[in-house]
Amino acid sequence: MFEISEIKPLRKKLNLTQGELAKLSGVSQSLIAKVEAGILDPAYTKAQKIFSAIDSLNNKKNIKVESIIVKNIISLSPNDTLKSAIEKMKKYEISQAPVIENNSVVGLISESILLDSLIKTNDPNLKISEIMSEAPPIVSCSADIDAASHLLKYYPLVLVSYKGNYIGILTKADLIRTMLRK
Repeated sequence: MFEISEIKPLRKKLNLTQGELAKLSGVSQSLIAKVEAGILDPAYTKAQKIFSAIDSLNNKKNIKVESIIVKNIISLSPNDTLKSAIEKMKKYEISQAPVIENNSVVGLISESILLDSLIKTNDPNLKISEIMSEAPPIVSCSADIDAASHLLKYYPLVLVSYKGNYIGILTKADLIRTMLRK
């Protein structure tokens, strides 16, 4: 557990105002102010509420990507056809997949890319290499979810690596599911 004197530095580290911490803790803002100023030593139950709120926020901020990834990477090859990509994505119920060749990520395929290609060409034998978009970003398994969530604003998925090997995938749906459980 924390010391009473650590409340202010911890609150500031989490970018919280006294009022926000008070609301999260279920105590008054004036209590937080008095405790931080050293004027008041809070009752054990009040201190416990404050520390519980800080601890909860710390844990949310420090979730590592590795703890929420999908470890079964379903990928496509640049030589796969449009038809085989659709069948594979349907089979595994995924809406996007990295395109990997010789253990290197070379592109990305999504449902919208497949749909656009089908509408434009109506050629189920079109190679994935002809329609794939740029490769998705790769993050370390030790990256925190804040970094991954920023990347997911611009890409449908993020690949996760450990020592140069791909160990999982993270999508917006995975991140949302994790945040709802917290």
